[in-house]
Amino acid sequence: MPALYNRVNNDELKRRMLESNEERVTLSFYQYHNLDNPERFRDELFLRWSKLGVFGRIYVAKEGINGQISVPEQQFEAFKTDMYSIPWLNGARLNISVDDDGKSFYKLKIKVRKKIVADGLDDHTFDVTKRGKHLSAQEVNNLLDNPETLVVDMRNHYESEVGHFEGAICPDVETFREALPLVEDMLEDKKDKPIIMYCTGGIRCEKASAYYLHRGFRHVHMIDGGIIEYTRQCKEQGLPIKYVGKNFVFDERMAERITEDIVSRCHQCGAPCDDHINCANDACHILFIQCPSCAEQYSHCCSKACSDFNNLPEEKREELRGQLEFNGTKFGKGRYKALRKDEPLDIS
Repeated sequence: MPALYNRVNNDELKRRMLESNEERVTLSFYQYHNLDNPERFRDELFLRWSKLGVFGRIYVAKEGINGQISVPEQQFEAFKTDMYSIPWLNGARLNISVDDDGKSFYKLKIKVRKKIVADGLDDHTFDVTKRGKHLSAQEVNNLLDNPETLVVDMRNHYESEVGHFEGAICPDVETFREALPLVEDMLEDKKDKPIIMYCTGGIRCEKASAYYLHRGFRHVHMIDGGIIEYTRQCKEQGLPIKYVGKNFVFDERMAERITEDIVSRCHQCGAPCDDHINCANDACHILFIQCPSCAEQYSHCCSKACSDFNNLPEEKREELRGQLEFNGTKFGKGRYKALRKDEPLDIS
């Protein structure tokens, strides 16, 4: 039976990807659909798309599919044909990345999940098909000219930190699940105002807009295709882009640049910077923003403690692993107060 999972070492796969000159297209897509057997569909999809050289991360659930992938340019049409041959995926939007070097993914992972986006909602309590109105880029810009319009970023703080729409409400949350009740509370007395919600590719807003309509908000809109499609349409039609900075993406690139504006700062020294990295100490691995100067000073680590740990002999690191707690040990995302950069490693 053909393999249904990758069997090559991750480091080797990443090396191959970085050294490859193959032209690839990075894209995202999603579709809500009732799947009776997501496990069987997952296996079929892995066999079909691995043959086409597809890399990326795909989640399959009983409610549908959510994917961020890259496809060899020479196989792109074959991939579209194959995807659209699946009846319920025929015509699904493909959000093509706007700033792509082809190095976004290095292997194909398809996982079965309870939901294609973790939202914490009970879908049986409201009609998920009664969602907000989709807006084109021109319609977004027109509605933004209305001073009554509220713009809400439905992403996490580390996403909105490096880029957002002008004047957007950006919840200080680490998960979409946290954002839903927080935004509802923030806008409780504004249910009659026009609201534009946005996220990376639109999937989070599909569910959120239906939920907020259910909760009594009257004029809920969402950007069709999210930031990715909005930017593409603006560039194609010569429209002013009212999103500033970078669009955070969940792949090896970390972000794609939308405008040259730098709206965030290095978490260690405060210098203007919008480059996310993961701490080089694998026992920490916290996601944070680091400028080139601090990267050199702290050896691409988030703190002196992590830098000191990485400089220990491998045997010593293995001995201490699990005994020490670093900034990212509990899988939190970086914040200024979390990066205690000058505290040395204490192994006493």
